[in-house]
Amino acid sequence: MTEPRIDVDEKPDPEFRQAILGPLADYNAGKVGGFRPEPVAVLLRHPVSDEIIGGLWGIVVADWLFVELLFVPEDRRTKGLGSSLMKQAEAIAVRRGCVGIRLDTYTFQAPGFYEKLGYMAFGRLDNHPRGHQRIYYCKTLIA
Repeated sequence: MTEPRIDVDEKPDPEFRQAILGPLADYNAGKVGGFRPEPVAVLLRHPVSDEIIGGLWGIVVADWLFVELLFVPEDRRTKGLGSSLMKQAEAIAVRRGCVGIRLDTYTFQAPGFYEKLGYMAFGRLDNHPRGHQRIYYCKTLIA
């Protein structure tokens, strides 16, 4: 049998990700189930143009919601919009039977915001980026 060739692609086509993710998800689902990623979006829209100006993007997989992206425009911060986005995501996670929510942020972003919402830090990565930390948070929804 001929061995597979290893190729390096530093500017890969997005379809390559799916070519790897598909069989990995199949393998994981065969072992424990629940590995079919289900996207979640909670959008923040401009009141006049209806343009998306921010929001939350996440993925439910393996009984947890992973909040991949959260953005509120600077001129709209401290008005409760971020908390509202997170509360909507938490409600979706509960409806979908998630055990909890996980996310990460940087020290220059919003660690205090997530802590105020009851998220607990479970890991830190120093110098990511240099001079800062990436902090990993989770919140359990179901005991």
